[in-house]
Amino acid sequence: MTTDQPVARPAPATATATATATVPAAVPAPRAAAEPARRGFLAKAFGVTALLSAAGSGLGLLRDLLLARYFGANQGTDAFLVAWTVPETAAPLLIEDAMAFLMVPAFSLALVLREERPHGPDPVRQLTRSTLPWLLLALCTLSGAAALGAPQLVDLLAPGLADPQLAVTCTRITALTILPFGVAGYLASALRALHSFTAPAVIYVMYNLGILALLLSGHQLLGVRSAAIGVAVGSALMAGVLLLPFARKLRSGGRRRGLSRGAARRLVLIPLALLPVAAFTLTRQAQVFIERYLGSDLPPGTISHLNYAAKISQLAMTSAILIVTVTFPVVARAMAAGDFTAARDRVEKDLGQAAALVLLGTAFLMACAPALVALLFQRGAFGPADTSATAAVIRVYSFGLPAQAMIGVMVRPYFCVRPVVRRADTPRAEGDRITWLDWYPVGAMLLGLAVTVAVGVGATPHFGALGLAAGNAAGITTTAALLLRGLMLRGVALRLPRVLGGQARLLAAALAAAALGWLAARAAADPLPAALLGGGTVLLSFAALGALFGAAEVRGPVLGLLARARRPRPVPSTAAEGSPHDR
Repeated sequence: MTTDQPVARPAPATATATATATVPAAVPAPRAAAEPARRGFLAKAFGVTALLSAAGSGLGLLRDLLLARYFGANQGTDAFLVAWTVPETAAPLLIEDAMAFLMVPAFSLALVLREERPHGPDPVRQLTRSTLPWLLLALCTLSGAAALGAPQLVDLLAPGLADPQLAVTCTRITALTILPFGVAGYLASALRALHSFTAPAVIYVMYNLGILALLLSGHQLLGVRSAAIGVAVGSALMAGVLLLPFARKLRSGGRRRGLSRGAARRLVLIPLALLPVAAFTLTRQAQVFIERYLGSDLPPGTISHLNYAAKISQLAMTSAILIVTVTFPVVARAMAAGDFTAARDRVEKDLGQAAALVLLGTAFLMACAPALVALLFQRGAFGPADTSATAAVIRVYSFGLPAQAMIGVMVRPYFCVRPVVRRADTPRAEGDRITWLDWYPVGAMLLGLAVTVAVGVGATPHFGALGLAAGNAAGITTTAALLLRGLMLRGVALRLPRVLGGQARLLAAALAAAALGWLAARAAADPLPAALLGGGTVLLSFAALGALFGAAEVRGPVLGLLARARRPRPVPSTAAEGSPHDR
């Protein structure tokens, strides 16, 4: 899908979305007129993205099922999962989080400049020429360094690992993912900013197809190494599927404009803006490092239980993340044009919608975790003891899922305020100066990590993997609370009573739905009936209670469905009634 959403053309203001930007109270008429078209565009983009992302998630789940079936939860899977730390870290840094935080606002600003001055050099192509060569050089350097330093990396991440040599081999293979991940993240960010969502949504389908192909064909000959090779092959497919759509978009923008290399620059890079974004993404991913480090001293299989639990728990996050993936270019475009009111309204809607979806998923996990794990994983080398341990971790992990969703929504507009580029006519002192607010998310994440470590170190000796999961949930919740305050300091003036009131109503509905779903799931003995009965109860209870408590994100859809159900069907006319001329 390539949809060009109508956007009101801003005046050529020089404000590049700073924290002190002022916003008119009234909504401009062009923007109000474009709202129906914008809603239709977002709905269509979300539908296409949701469908393709669901396919990617389904293939990812199949990948995890095959890992559990072929290899179970033992020292071999622990070694592979330590090696998987490389792509697990590279993916948020280079695909969805840091790269998107940097490049979606950058390309959005380039599009604003393109609209302001439709003649002359194309800012989008200028941005690509200025950033892509340096990115490729940095990615190649990082990939080589990770491969060469694999032994030291494994020893740092999991010093108590039972089979470190296997982990080193797998790490050297997975280090090859860094280059294609970075290319895929850059191209996907550009395409989303250009309102093209189909190709970026396909990348995880291609990624998991590559892994599945190697797992199915090579698990007997190569063992768990087949999964590592599949990760490398899948990452190459991710980048490859985006090259042609990006080239087409770039050519379509350049045909209407001159492209003289000597033309005056409209965008100026701000290299220092990279640092806070990359640091935040790495510190956020450090929660996984902490789990792997502390879990390596626990019995073999613990890291695998944590991994399987995290993969299932993250399924509840999929729809919530899809919302902000689709709306992020809208927020970035509004902030690039200096319209902080539109950005605030969109962020408040995203917080409510993401919370509704993730809390519904959390309630389901709380109610049906044992049945779900048994249904998905309990076969082959994955036994009942693994099911019990994984389900217990899922329930503890679930306490942190709402905070994960809130961070995913809030950090995007936060970093939009500081894009990686600025207008050439913005004063250098204003455009390039880095302040303490740029580092606020990093500080919030570091405090959250301190809580994670404190809870994990204190609870792990007594509760094992459950202590690590509790530390994860406590730390991420601390970060979310701090980031909520930071977003307001940054200039996005959220109406806090409205936001927190909506979250409280959704939370109350989710807690009650989880309790009712748990009682319903206990009434069935087999995993499939238990999951269906518990899940159905959770869905109906959450919908009814959310509407009753006045949660707008639930009440609106529920009332809409009821209105459609009550709407009388048209009665077909019959010949006996005659025509109007016969009466």
